[in-house]
Amino acid sequence: MNFYDRQVVGAIGEKIKVEWQLSDGQLAGLTTAFIILYAIVGIPLGRLADVGSRKRVLAIGVTVWSLFTGLSGLAGSFAMMIVCRLGVGVGEASAAPAANSLIGDLFPAKQRSRAISIFMLGLPVGTGASYLISGLVVQATGGWRSALFVAAAPGFVLGALALWLTEPTRGSADPTAVNRDRSAIESIRAILRIPTMWWIIASGALFNLNMYALSAFHTSFLIRYHGLNIDLANRFSGVIFGLGGAIGMLGGGWLGDRLAKTSTRARLIAATGAMLVAAPLQLIALQQPRGAAWAFAATMITGVIAMYAYYPTVYATIADIVEPRVRGTAMSVYFFVFYVFTAVALIFFGRLSDARRTAASQAGATTADANAMGLHDALFVLPIVSVLVALVLWIGSRTADRDHARVQVAG
Repeated sequence: MNFYDRQVVGAIGEKIKVEWQLSDGQLAGLTTAFIILYAIVGIPLGRLADVGSRKRVLAIGVTVWSLFTGLSGLAGSFAMMIVCRLGVGVGEASAAPAANSLIGDLFPAKQRSRAISIFMLGLPVGTGASYLISGLVVQATGGWRSALFVAAAPGFVLGALALWLTEPTRGSADPTAVNRDRSAIESIRAILRIPTMWWIIASGALFNLNMYALSAFHTSFLIRYHGLNIDLANRFSGVIFGLGGAIGMLGGGWLGDRLAKTSTRARLIAATGAMLVAAPLQLIALQQPRGAAWAFAATMITGVIAMYAYYPTVYATIADIVEPRVRGTAMSVYFFVFYVFTAVALIFFGRLSDARRTAASQAGATTADANAMGLHDALFVLPIVSVLVALVLWIGSRTADRDHARVQVAG
């Protein structure tokens, strides 16, 4: 539901854009507002996950983000929608630090990529379901608000159920790891002294620019450029991100654990290779002619499979190279930097789309054609950024084994 509620705005974005006469820059701003506050509150919530009850952090978080998702459906203006998305960001910032900290204590290093891949199935399944169900709801009701009410409802039940989660002892899955008590500032300093962590953070900033730009505008692109209606466009998006993402997630988890038997750095090498596969597939997908939605989808789904291998391999590496008692803080620091970068970059992405649309309009294109070409041209940043992600991950892999050894004590 974390990713379902996060993605619902992307699924219904074209309807919101038309009702409030928004530009692509403003439409991107709905996601930007969410991730800015997510980044700001993430660090204190990550610290809370390291010193408090992680299941309570999750329970409160899912209730808060569900509440504000529902309130988004009542928004009467773009400004009010921004405020509601800020509330969603506060709630959702609790999930990743607390959940990844729990997984780090429930599963040993040799199983961690697979455990994270199963947990992170919530990303493709939630995203895919958000596209599919939101599209059906909008098609059935003719409006976008009902889709937000549907998105909000399950979270209130899940918030209560989270209180029954197991709360393992910190460090229980890593008996030979250093496990010091640190203050919040000392924890952040310790994390930022890890060379590999800097490169992982940089990779996250670039990778998530791609993921958020693609997911926020994927349905809009299929509608504008390939001529699909909102229901069919969301079905395409749902299959691409849901099925493709699930395959990539599980495959990446299996491969990450298999390769980690040789070295810690092997997980980052696998992620590097996956991004080098994704880049040309993204390029080929975007080169498909207008109206060739099936050819675009067939190519893009393979690119998405490769992209989703990033999560289980890189997230498991974070757990490998930091002390168990600072894993929640480590995830929140990682999220803070990449979300701040993504927030700013998404604004420029939206403006790039608007600028290319204006150029096409001045060249004589119709309004519909200009909207299509502007977004299409802006999406060509995807393969470029994917190559940069691969480069950064490869550099980070060079120090991963050494950083892993530093958190181990003599047996």
